[in-house]
Amino acid sequence: MRAGGSWNRSLERIRLVSNSSPDHHALRAGVLSELGRVVPFIAFVWPLTDPVTGTGISPMARIPYPEDLPLLIRLKYLTALGRWTTLAGRGPQVRTLLSETDGNPSQSLVWDGLMKRYEVSDVLYAGFADKYGYWGWLDLWRTADQGAFTAEEVQFLASVVRAVTPALRRSVARQFAVPGPVPSPVSSGIALSVDGRPRPDLPQQAVLTLDEGMAVVGGTASVDEWLGLLQAGPRPFHTVPAEVLNVAAQLLAVEAGVDHHPAWSRVHLASGQWAILRASRMGPAGSEGTPPLAVTIQACPPEATLDIFARSFGLTPRQRELLELASGGVDTAAMATALGISAYTVQDQFKQIFDACGVHSRASLLAMALGTAP
Repeated sequence: MRAGGSWNRSLERIRLVSNSSPDHHALRAGVLSELGRVVPFIAFVWPLTDPVTGTGISPMARIPYPEDLPLLIRLKYLTALGRWTTLAGRGPQVRTLLSETDGNPSQSLVWDGLMKRYEVSDVLYAGFADKYGYWGWLDLWRTADQGAFTAEEVQFLASVVRAVTPALRRSVARQFAVPGPVPSPVSSGIALSVDGRPRPDLPQQAVLTLDEGMAVVGGTASVDEWLGLLQAGPRPFHTVPAEVLNVAAQLLAVEAGVDHHPAWSRVHLASGQWAILRASRMGPAGSEGTPPLAVTIQACPPEATLDIFARSFGLTPRQRELLELASGGVDTAAMATALGISAYTVQDQFKQIFDACGVHSRASLLAMALGTAP
């Protein structure tokens, strides 16, 4: 396949999709639909990621056999070749399986352990990252009858990545959008959502335990409540939040020395709140061998929510400092003293934050950032 006018037109349509999609699901669906017109592929995996750890969240995928999902995720995280967290530091964030392995795909754990059964001949790896963090990765699978990915296709996908990365980040920012007027504080003690409706309390902390193959072997009483709030995997894993498998796999990658990022991720919930998932080992190895994996699910602490808010809106380091001070109730004069700047500079910086976030006051800003009434 040669680059030409059709690719240029496709890139323009992808830019249009990136600028007009209302959320990250519509964005990815639109980009994939357009890519399928000009770059053949038989399967794909496209999750978002926590911007700090690169751990997958909110995945979209089409794979031949969904029952292999835990194995696919496990091998993907344990494979250094084409890893999205590595691509982010290597210039153009697009590579292929054959180029990464010098034509010997068996060097890839994913290919050797799974993909060769599907007769996959090449994979295109794309990572979406900017100075604010990691925002997702995309794998496109191709079989032998479709041929290997060409240098021109890699170049085209690199252009797509440059167009889509800021749109992915903005799609995360849109999850913080205030849907209606910020309500006045009430004395009843009932927590309100940002649209004025009673805000449900999140469940108590839950713990899921998994074996080395990432099959769930146990869980605490509140697990079922969390299952209704997090994105479930495809059948037959529809009872397991997809993010659980990703964070557990990241722990395996850290233990294997494949990646150094910690095994946790933050996930947006439909209520406007955020959850945080952390993976760890249950304890030291005993007589029965390696202890199980434990994935803890709980409400995201405010400072962690403020971090992803600041990253997704592209706030500067100084603006982040001001946001954190505002969340602690610090007034303008105290902010100016703490940061060694004038009160006028504090106010000017907040005006820039308001413009970036589409709000008009610090109360509205904090309601938006934390998902609560001011």
